[in-house]
Formats: sequence, C-alpha cells, structure tokens
Amino acid sequence: MADPTAPADADLEMIDRLVDAREKLMNEMGKIIIGQEEIIDQLLIALFCGGHSLMVGVPGLAKTLMVRTISNILDLKFNRIQFTPDLMPSDITGSEVIEMDTATGERRFRFIRGPVFANILLADEINRTPPKTQAALLQAMEEHRVTVSGKTYVLDEPFFVLATQNPIEQEGTYPLPEAQLDRFMFNIYIDYPSIPEEIDIVQSTTTAKEVKLSHVLTAGEVIALKKVVRKIPASTEMVDYVVRLVNCTRPPGLGEKLDWVKRWVRWGAGPRASQYIILGAKARAVIRGNYCVAEDDIRHVAPAVLRHRIITNFHAESEGIKPIDIVTRLLENELPKA
Repeated sequence: MADPTAPADADLEMIDRLVDAREKLMNEMGKIIIGQEEIIDQLLIALFCGGHSLMVGVPGLAKTLMVRTISNILDLKFNRIQFTPDLMPSDITGSEVIEMDTATGERRFRFIRGPVFANILLADEINRTPPKTQAALLQAMEEHRVTVSGKTYVLDEPFFVLATQNPIEQEGTYPLPEAQLDRFMFNIYIDYPSIPEEIDIVQSTTTAKEVKLSHVLTAGEVIALKKVVRKIPASTEMVDYVVRLVNCTRPPGLGEKLDWVKRWVRWGAGPRASQYIILGAKARAVIRGNYCVAEDDIRHVAPAVLRHRIITNFHAESEGIKPIDIVTRLLENELPKA
C-alpha cells in the first residue's frame, strides 16, 4: 500500500526543479555575495520551512545585502525596517488615517499598510527597540496576520522575517526575551570572511561594474515547495534521535544523565526545537535532491536551531562555555537512551 505522506510524482518534479534552481541561485548570489554558502543554505532552508531567522554578526558582513539579493532572485517583495529606540508598533504594522471623500464630504478611516506587508521583512538590529515594539512582530511571525484597531489583515505568502543583531554593541539595547527568541527557527552566526574572500570582496566592490540578477523561483513556487518539504519522510529512528538530542539539553530530562549538562545548563530547548530540526532536515534534504531525511541533515541544522534555545548558568559563564559548545558536544557523543 502506498504511503499517503510520500511525495507524489508532481512533488518529485518540484524537488528536481528546486535542485536545479538552487545551483542557479548560488550562481546568481555569487555575483553579489562572496563566500557565505553555508549561510545562504541556512536562509533557504528556513524559507522553505516557513520559519524565521535571527542573524548575528558584526557590522559590514553584508547581512542586509544578502537578504535583499535573495528576495530579488526569488522575485519576492522585500522591506527593511531599521529598529531604533523611538520606533512605534504602528511603524511596523501600519495605521489608520482619517480621509475625506471630496465628492460627498464624508470622513472615513483608511488603513495604510506598514512595511510588515512584504514577503521578506528585514528587522535590522531588532534589539535596539523596546519590548512593546518588538512584540508588534509576534502576531505577524506566528499567525502571518496583524490586527490594527480591531481589524485583522492577512499577510501575503510567503512571509519570512529575518532579524539582525550586533553581538558587540550592547549599550542602549533591549535583549529579546526567550519567548520571542523561540519564535525564530534559526539563529545564524555570520563570521568574518577568510583573507582570500575578503580580497575578492574588496576587488569586486571598489569598481564600477554593474551586476544584473535573474529570477530563479517565483513566490508561487516557493509556497508549493513549502508544502513539498512537509511531505518528505523522516524515519522513526531519525525522529527518536532528534527528540533525545533536544531532551538532553534539559537538566530535568535526559540531561539528568549527563553530569556536564547538569553543571552548565539552566534551561534547555522546548518541543519547538525538535519540530524545527526535523523540518529543517527535510528542507536540507529537498534542496539537495534527496527524498528522505538523513542524520547528516540533522547534524547540519541542529546547531542553528538549538544555539538560542539553551540558557546556560553561572558555572558555564565562569568556565567560558557557550550554548553552541553544549550542542557540539551532544552531536559528537552518543546520546543516552530514554
């Protein structure tokens, strides 16, 4: 009997289409962005899962340029919001204004859409604005809709929020609460380029050369591929491994059996982490032309999913242990059984 959850022939054609499109997309991105292939892969995985991403990196690493370029290549509407301390929620969602009909003299309210009405929204330096304004994104990220003056407006699909943070400048910032961090599928860390890459960056950005980009996928195809991703099978063994991996980050869970987890971790990742790792692994398999999830897919997406969901304690801080060190150690060792 056929597996009703398995990809149909039309879905397999979409997967083949995506494999070809990914190669073309990387070529198009290479015209603008030097290196960062792994970062681009993670952004595409999140996009095809319908998840949001938080990018962390020092200024000047082309975070904004990378996102804008992806939106151009995928022919998606792009908006950018520079988060500042005086930014208001209505500056994100939009607001109602009174206008008068010149023919009848009648006054009425008209809703003016804010920048959140886009396919890809870049929330630049999201931790520079107060919690009330940060929270204006919560409904949009979770429900893909916003409510203003009692009226609900549905956002266009696909909808993808990508927020950035500067890790070295903390004065005048408002750290994102854990509940809001959990709504980001990935925490993507962008490091400095290598010396050869930086030489290429300097050479390519200090000339008068103009670059033209070609569209690779449409918004409709992105939506269709999001549905295909969920049809990719993940075996019971893979799901069991992911659940045990996430459970090991919790001191009251399987982490109880690991002395170093009990010593370093205050709070572990919740069930949403398990869901995102499986979804991310499915998307990674799809963009590589595979029809099922492998352990390698899980190992590649797990760090970005777990990095911001593990809260360390004072023992870890005093010993210089970061959440990513805990994730790496879990991935490198055999996990305890339930």
